[in-house]
Amino acid sequence: MPIPPSLRTLLRTIPTLAPVSDRAVLSVSACNVQGKQTYGAFLHAQGRVLYEAFLYKSPTSSLSSTESTYLIEYDPTPSEAPTLMSLLKRYVLRSKVRIRDVSEEWDVWAAWGSEEAKETREWNWARSGAVEPVWRTSEWPWGTENGTILDRRAPGMGKRMLVRKGEMPADASTHELAGKDAYSLHRIMHGVPEGSVDIQPMHAFPIESNLDAMGGRMFLFVSPNTILTRPVDFRKGCYVGQELTVRTYHTGAVRKRILPVHISSPASLPPYISIKPFLPSTTDSAAVKTPRLRGSSTLLSTIIAPGIGSSVGLALVRLEHLRPDIALVAEEKEGQSWKVEPWWADWWPEQPPDEVHDLNSLA
Repeated sequence: MPIPPSLRTLLRTIPTLAPVSDRAVLSVSACNVQGKQTYGAFLHAQGRVLYEAFLYKSPTSSLSSTESTYLIEYDPTPSEAPTLMSLLKRYVLRSKVRIRDVSEEWDVWAAWGSEEAKETREWNWARSGAVEPVWRTSEWPWGTENGTILDRRAPGMGKRMLVRKGEMPADASTHELAGKDAYSLHRIMHGVPEGSVDIQPMHAFPIESNLDAMGGRMFLFVSPNTILTRPVDFRKGCYVGQELTVRTYHTGAVRKRILPVHISSPASLPPYISIKPFLPSTTDSAAVKTPRLRGSSTLLSTIIAPGIGSSVGLALVRLEHLRPDIALVAEEKEGQSWKVEPWWADWWPEQPPDEVHDLNSLA
């Protein structure tokens, strides 16, 4: 299911600069701290996501030549998860590590549309449906410029920057300035989940949330002075929540994925509305529910599609419902219902036939 032709006009390809809202920044400083700029997540012991986050090297110099400072950008929306500040402080013990909330010092910006060449990737598939990008480069894929991350979550996402509060990024002179909704639309059209609405703390699994395909890494504090990041490694390594993640990769089946969706509603909808599958009746024009169709999908972020008269968003979709003969309908509590049409983002790799599970046979 490729992107519907009517929605392709929503893909903004001109050089664009936009602020990213609803993000907080923590500063972690210590002597001889180790780590690289990247994207990833903190998991709890049962393998569910606590926070998805970006890890930057601070673009400003430390006062001490031996001290290093890293900045963690994340969604601070209150949830069932412990605060990220309290989570990190568990690892400090008596060491001289400083953790501060510096959200009032930094703004987050995204820039895209200026890539010199179309990015191509190689992929490593598992029979479970998990997939990993293979980086064929000697350079660190997430970039080495302090305070700027190459956004490798999906081709075309551009880059992400931390800029001093109130200042404009250097790209403002070469990019068209857009609002925060432009960035939200950009990531939704590329099928990239972000924040606590899309990757719900204490509930979301990393593979179902596409962290494997987006090259996400698991943040691991092995000592107060060492920030390690490991990929969603299915063969070796050690991180909190690894056991369940690895078991899913080797012996399970990925039954759900976060996909971009087109919604017939002319307005954006609240998150977590249930999306139910229906088979059109052969005797009646009305859709009737069929017992053979198990479970439901869940609507996540949504936004109005400019000039289309409908909306787009992301949804956690049961893959067994991705059949041409199945209609998906989001039902609100007020009784209104809206047609939902998922699609695979252009960059999403095609799974080799010999690696595909029949999900209907795995019930």
